[in-house]
Formats: sequence, structure tokens, C-alpha cells
Amino acid sequence: MTTDARLAESYSFCHEVARREARNFYHAFRLLPPDRRRAMCALYAFMRRSDDLADDDRPGVDRAEALIAWRADLADALEGRSSSWPGLPALADAVHRFGIPPALLHEVIDGVEMDLAPRRFVEFDELADYCRHVASAVGLCCIHIWGYDSDGGRAERLADRCGLALQLTNILRDVREDAENGRVYFPQCDLDRFGVEDRDLLAAETGPELRRLLEEYAVRAYSCYDEAAGLVPLVDPVGRPVLLTIVGIYRALLDEIVRRRYDVLAGRTSVPRWRKVAIALRSLPSRYLGPRRRDAKSPRKPDLVS
Repeated sequence: MTTDARLAESYSFCHEVARREARNFYHAFRLLPPDRRRAMCALYAFMRRSDDLADDDRPGVDRAEALIAWRADLADALEGRSSSWPGLPALADAVHRFGIPPALLHEVIDGVEMDLAPRRFVEFDELADYCRHVASAVGLCCIHIWGYDSDGGRAERLADRCGLALQLTNILRDVREDAENGRVYFPQCDLDRFGVEDRDLLAAETGPELRRLLEEYAVRAYSCYDEAAGLVPLVDPVGRPVLLTIVGIYRALLDEIVRRRYDVLAGRTSVPRWRKVAIALRSLPSRYLGPRRRDAKSPRKPDLVS
């Protein structure tokens, strides 16, 4: 098999992973031109593989050793050496083609390693650092694929805020699932301040103390979404629809959590497929707004419930 054929096969593998697994992202990827769409699928497949290795609870599997081997496999692929996972040639090609800093990919692995032995966060800054590894690092990779104007580092700072907004939304959605797996992401200082105990995260319904904590975190997430809206005009027009779609879907998820009065313990909150498609379609005009603008307005923040 020729080098070009192997690369095409690798990209095809990544596309299938994204099509099958990327429920909240795949609709957005389809808005990109083919070369950037393939790169996004390769990045997503890498993320999915990293998560799967960290979550592999089969008997006899040493997850820490698996991630060490994964990190070495990534380094080999980026240096042009052979690798064992079929998606890595595509990822390496995307990294070189779009100038993605390899350190960001290693930060992602650092992030999933943090979940191998869940630790309790004491202050919010510790949670924010975790979010930067598992979410913001991915966002920084994305803007390299989409194309962007750094504006003296402002774009990178806003991408960080966007990642924080997305990850806070995930944490709000997955309270019970995380607690069942021994993972409590809310810092202890905030749990104490609202009088929330671990058993409250596994209760049959959301109690008043937990509801107030979740409401505060929703306000934090909305604030991050509003701030991150300034990233849109700094991204190349061709990349704006995918950014707006990803943010729109996750903000809609947060809206649904709020609409349900933070009843996140009764079942997993989701956004219906038709709404995801509608969000993607509404994002399309942003691709034709001309050159990068620096006057974007934040979307309206819906009212919160107490």
C-alpha cells in the first residue's frame, strides 16, 4: 500500500469514528470544507481514543500503562515513524498541515490521566485547570484547523473560556454519572458553602442545596459563553459555522438543564437531533460575513430559575 493510500485509509477510519461517536460535534464538522473536516475528524478520533483508554475498566487492564504507551505512539506518529493505532497517521498529517502545536495533544492526555485516580478539587482554580486540559486544549487545536487571528493572544484566551463553558456544561449534565464513578468535580469549598454532601449527588431528585450550587455553576457557564462569543469574529469565516454550532448545541444543553430546574439526577439531559440540525443551519450565514470582524455581540442569556 502506498503512503497516500495509507493516509487516506487513516482519514477514513477517523471519519467513521466521528460519524459513529461524535453526537454533539459531527453535524458541525460537516459544515467545513473537506480538508478541514477530515482534520476535525482526526482530532475527534484522537480525543475519543484518549478517553476510551482512560475509561477502560476491563479486568487486567493497566490504564496508566496504556496511556504511557499511547503518548509514545503519538510521539512516533508525529515524528513520521510507524504507529499502532490506525487514526494516528491522519492526526499527524493534520498537525503538520494546520500547524497544531503537539504540546496541546499531550495536554489532552495529561487531562485524561487526571481522571485515573479521581481527586477532589479544593478551589475553583483547580477545576479550571482540569477543564483547560480536557476541553480548552482541544479548542486551541480546533482554531488552528479553522484558521484564526490571534489578536495578540486574545483569540487563545477566548478559546480557553469557550472550553471552560463547554466542560462546565458537561459537569452539570453528568452529576450522577460522575458521582457513581467516584468523580466529584465541584470544588470542596463550593460544596461546603452550599451545604451539599456526596450523598446529595446520588439522591433520587435534586435537593434545594444542590439546586443552588448547580444554578451558580450555570451562571458561571453562561458568563463564559458570553465572553467566548468574542472569538467568533477572530476565526476565519470558513470556521465560524462549526464554532457557532458546537457552542450553540452546548448552550442549548445548558438551557435545557435550566428549563428542567436542574433536575439532572433523574436522567441524562440531551438536545434532540432536530434541534442540533437547526442550530447548524442557523450558523451557516456566519460563513459569508466577509473578513474577520472584532465587534461580535454576545448572544442573549436566558433567565435562570432559582
